[in-house]
Amino acid sequence: MAIKDPIQLGIVVPCYNEEEVLFETTDRLSKVLNRMIETGEIKSGHIYYVNDGSKDQTWPLIAQLHQQNQYVCGVNLAGNVGHQNALMAGLQIASEVEDAVISIDADLQDDVEVIPEMVHKYYEGCEIVYGVRKERKTDTFFKRNTALLFYKLMKSLGVKSVYNHADYRLMSRRAIHHLMKYRERNLFLRGIVPLIGYQTTSVYYDRDKRFAGESKYPLKKMLNFAIDGVTSFSIKPVRLLFLLGIIFILISFGILIYVLVSYFTHNVVSGWSSLILSIWFVGGCILVGLGVVGEYIGKIYIEVKDRPRYNIEKILQR
Repeated sequence: MAIKDPIQLGIVVPCYNEEEVLFETTDRLSKVLNRMIETGEIKSGHIYYVNDGSKDQTWPLIAQLHQQNQYVCGVNLAGNVGHQNALMAGLQIASEVEDAVISIDADLQDDVEVIPEMVHKYYEGCEIVYGVRKERKTDTFFKRNTALLFYKLMKSLGVKSVYNHADYRLMSRRAIHHLMKYRERNLFLRGIVPLIGYQTTSVYYDRDKRFAGESKYPLKKMLNFAIDGVTSFSIKPVRLLFLLGIIFILISFGILIYVLVSYFTHNVVSGWSSLILSIWFVGGCILVGLGVVGEYIGKIYIEVKDRPRYNIEKILQR
């Protein structure tokens, strides 16, 4: 199907120690771009690999692929800045050239065959197209249920997000330029992108297992990512702590009345266990509260310094 005014399409792929999958990823994405160019669905296409301070041969392989493959471009960051910041760097570079940009992970779990469908949605007037998983059968029981709990928690806190959507999406140049106006350092793009507005839609696909290598999101990173998501978009945890403090104060007044009644009726119940348990319980609540407040203060501290998100060392462009 030939398009009257085909677009230039960019595909941004953040990479951290992805040497094992780069050739296969390039092969699959190149075939999709080549097919779409031949059918007239797009005018041209490029793959922007963003090297996020990899410790293996990821960047030399990207440079090699740039020489061998007409579609491959490269962005080398001076250090490791995290997946979200690396993705932002790629979107910034690609949006300077391309009409629309698709972001996708390098591990080939997201189905590249829905890329043409995303582009067709763009032609229909949608400036943001989310890639959404149909189901989570390939995930472990723990990951599947913790993900469900996380999305429900985010919804209850008033955060706009798309269920079962990660960072596989198409964005128009205009949408990306608006995204760049969000200057926070603690990035949670799954929550920021829905705030942009514009016409949006979703395409659905089955997620495969990782082609090779190990996941770059172990439990520790997943927890940090979840904490960033909650604390970057909602102050409800702080309000809940305030309400919890009020409840504890009311309970303490009730205990005071009980102690006074017991004293005057000579029915004093001795026992250090209840006292120690109470001290530990209240002390634990205080520490949890301080931890939550500390998260917000820490984010304020990072934001007010206004440091650059990333430092681009080298760009390989067509």
